[in-house]
Amino acid sequence: MQDAAPTEFRQSDPLDPARAQALFATLGLAEQVQAGDTLPPFFHQLYFWDARPPAALGRDGHPRVGGLIPDMGLPRRMWAGGRLQFDHPVHLGTVAERRSVCEAVREKTGRSGPLAFVTLRHEIWQDSRLCVTEWQDLVYRPEADPNAPPPAPPAAPGMDGEAVRFDATLLFRYSALTFNGHRIHYDEAYARNVEGYDGLVVHGPLLAQLLMLKAVRELGDLRRFSFQGARPLMHHETATLCRDRTSLWVAGPDGRLVMSAEA
Repeated sequence: MQDAAPTEFRQSDPLDPARAQALFATLGLAEQVQAGDTLPPFFHQLYFWDARPPAALGRDGHPRVGGLIPDMGLPRRMWAGGRLQFDHPVHLGTVAERRSVCEAVREKTGRSGPLAFVTLRHEIWQDSRLCVTEWQDLVYRPEADPNAPPPAPPAAPGMDGEAVRFDATLLFRYSALTFNGHRIHYDEAYARNVEGYDGLVVHGPLLAQLLMLKAVRELGDLRRFSFQGARPLMHHETATLCRDRTSLWVAGPDGRLVMSAEA
């Protein structure tokens, strides 16, 4: 593990309640929110957009690396997992600031070749106090090898839970609300032919968001939450959201582990 450059990026956002309301609608949930209400956990993903012109984007639709994230020459990006600490509520309709740094970079060699792991730290500040700290773990990989056999997926601890289904419209709307231009989530030809997936990839943060909402419903307000992706989930697959005490996970239709989490 090596320390990254200490450059800090700051962004302010008025936290328009309409955007949070749009996510509830996208997920088929009936909750209503307005200015002054507490921002649900992880809904800060809808805010602090990093809007770049087309010339500043890579082939995958993400902003080109460089600046906050160093360029390590690896073209394929995935959100591997994250950790969150909730210290104070964030309120809709009041300006908040996100302070972001690249905390660490680690390079290693896996079965598919070189890998790079990047940890970003985001702090959400409102009314001069730190409300949420998020550590975001990204992995960068080489080009997909169509001849490489897929690794054996880990098995989920169980399949008893809530079935959830996805489609291209849901993934497009979530991409739009989070300003996520990654083409694997809405461009099926790109996802299949360039990155080697079997369809559109369900966003890791979307799965984490569903697990967090489940944790709040069943356990109460969150103080900490961590999650780690295990295998991708395709848009045509039915997933199951499961929980055993404070452990949560997403199971694929074949019983494989897609994501694990701890609340």
